[in-house]
Amino acid sequence: MPKNALYAQSGGVTAVINASAWGVIEAVRAHPAHFGTCYAARDGILGVLNEEIFDLDQEDPLTLAALRHTPGGAFGSCRFDLGDPERDPRQYERLVEVFRAHDIGFFFYNGGGGSMDTALKVARISDLMGYPITAVGVPKTIDNDLDATDTSPGFGSAAKFIATVVREASLDVESMHTSSTKVFILEVMGRHAGWLAAAASLAQEYDGQPPMLILFAEVPFDEADFLNNLQLVIERYGYCVVVVSEGLKHADGSLFAVAQSHDVYAYTQLGGAAPRLAEMIKRGTGYKLHWSVVDYIQRAARHLVSRADVQQAYAVGKAAVEGVVAGYHSFMPVILRQSSVPYRWTISRVPLERVANIERGMPPEFIAPDGYGITQACRDYLRPLIEGEDYPPFEHGLPCYSRIRGMLLPKRCPEFTVNDD
Repeated sequence: MPKNALYAQSGGVTAVINASAWGVIEAVRAHPAHFGTCYAARDGILGVLNEEIFDLDQEDPLTLAALRHTPGGAFGSCRFDLGDPERDPRQYERLVEVFRAHDIGFFFYNGGGGSMDTALKVARISDLMGYPITAVGVPKTIDNDLDATDTSPGFGSAAKFIATVVREASLDVESMHTSSTKVFILEVMGRHAGWLAAAASLAQEYDGQPPMLILFAEVPFDEADFLNNLQLVIERYGYCVVVVSEGLKHADGSLFAVAQSHDVYAYTQLGGAAPRLAEMIKRGTGYKLHWSVVDYIQRAARHLVSRADVQQAYAVGKAAVEGVVAGYHSFMPVILRQSSVPYRWTISRVPLERVANIERGMPPEFIAPDGYGITQACRDYLRPLIEGEDYPPFEHGLPCYSRIRGMLLPKRCPEFTVNDD
């Protein structure tokens, strides 16, 4: 009998991650000779360790199909890294125990670079512990920092949302700048990469409108130089929009702002760059200003996604399954750009070792020489990723989203306490 498949989501979710989930589920069900039942783990790899596994056969088929237009993580996500198998074999023994109990032979893990590392560790269980498991990574991250792929599913929609709200907010500021606000600051995500901040430049309809300064995670922040450039922009246009990456750093590499540190998961929550920057501008210039942090909204805004992004998110989920059917293992599907105008792309695959725990920042040639904007090459790269609309269904003026019933399989293994030391 064919082995069962298990899908799970990891890390910060996106507006289109569930499209990848549906791509996996639909493709698994399309190959009954290769796969048994398709399950999903609650809260990523933690759900596997805790033996919390959703029985997708108990879900309404229309509900599962509606995941394609539903934001968030339908099955729950987590920030948790597996330990070293040699130093912490207990976690891996538990994974094998759960896999064996539910006859799971295929594992599809949907996430970013850290999640690809987890998928790789699961893939190595076959050699380390003798249990046959095929593990595949399914890419996603709004940060666009996955290596070896033209873009990361989730980024195009977040980029479209940011460019849209910047264009709209700039018109508000422009309306009031003669007697009121002269600086509007928007903080966007981007731990080590400035891709989302760069996307704000797409809001400019022509050179300099709206007037904008971008603070990239890759460019060391210089307070004096920034304030000088801000003053020059305001003298010329009367107002300025400032977009700052949450991962903005000083010249010594230290973070400009940190929200809080989570020691348990060795994860530092970024945030606070916008209010700190506002204090600095107020102190240095005296200008009236406003600031905003888009935070979760930029990755949850399914009502304004990129059609190209939705198509790619679904495609990588489907390709992950079809790659396994074709005999591949321990890989991640990647998007290859064939042309920008018109935008054409195809799907290939790379070994998990190629992308696990590797972050891709913006290339220097995409950042303007003064460090506060993007080049035409970057604009040409970004534009196709936000093209097209893919609206969810609406009812009574609001979008309709899918919620699974969440029926868990009966547990067959002893209780387990996750040790994340």
